[in-house]
Amino acid sequence: MKTTFLLIASLIAAVPAHAQDTLKTTNIERYYNPVKLDLLGAASVMPADKYGFKLDPAQMDFGQWINHSTERNYRDCSTLRGEPNPMPKAKTDLLQTKAEIAKALAESFDYCDATFEKLNDQKILSSPQMVTSFLHTTVHNNEIYGNVVGYLRANHILPPSTEMMEEMRKGNKTAAEVMKEMMEKYTKK
Repeated sequence: MKTTFLLIASLIAAVPAHAQDTLKTTNIERYYNPVKLDLLGAASVMPADKYGFKLDPAQMDFGQWINHSTERNYRDCSTLRGEPNPMPKAKTDLLQTKAEIAKALAESFDYCDATFEKLNDQKILSSPQMVTSFLHTTVHNNEIYGNVVGYLRANHILPPSTEMMEEMRKGNKTAAEVMKEMMEKYTKK
C-alpha cells in the first residue's frame, strides 16, 4: 500500500502545475464512469424475478451483489467526505426488491459523484486511507461487475459492457457518443 501511495504521489508531483487533478479526472472519466454505467445497466436489465438468482448456492444472489456495491460506495465516499456512512450493510441488507436495490445503487453513485466534485488530487493524496477509498470506488465496483456479468450471461442477458462494445464496433458512433447514449439509457430518473 505504501508503495502504491508513493508511486501515485510521485506521478502527481511530476505533472505540470497546469494539469491539476490528473489522478481524479483520469480515474473518474476513464475507469469510474464506465463501471458505474455497467453496474447501473446490469441492475436495469436483470429482470426483477432474477434478483434472487445465484450461480451457485454458496454465492451471493444478484441483488446481494448490487447491494454490496451500494454499501461499499457509501462506505468509501463517506470516508472521502469525513462523515459517518449513511448506508451501512445493515441497511443495504434490508433492500429486497429490484426497485429498492436499483434505486439505492443509483443514489450511492450520486453520493459518490457529489463527493468527487469536492475533491482534488491533493486531498485524495493526503493519506493512504483517502487514496484507498478513492481508488476502491473503481476497483471494487469492477470486481463486482465481473461477478454480475456471469449472472446476466447465465440468464441469457447481454451485459451492458458488451452492448457498448457491440455498438462501438458498428462504427457509426464514437465511443463518447455510445457512452452518452448508454448513460442516458441507464441513468434516467
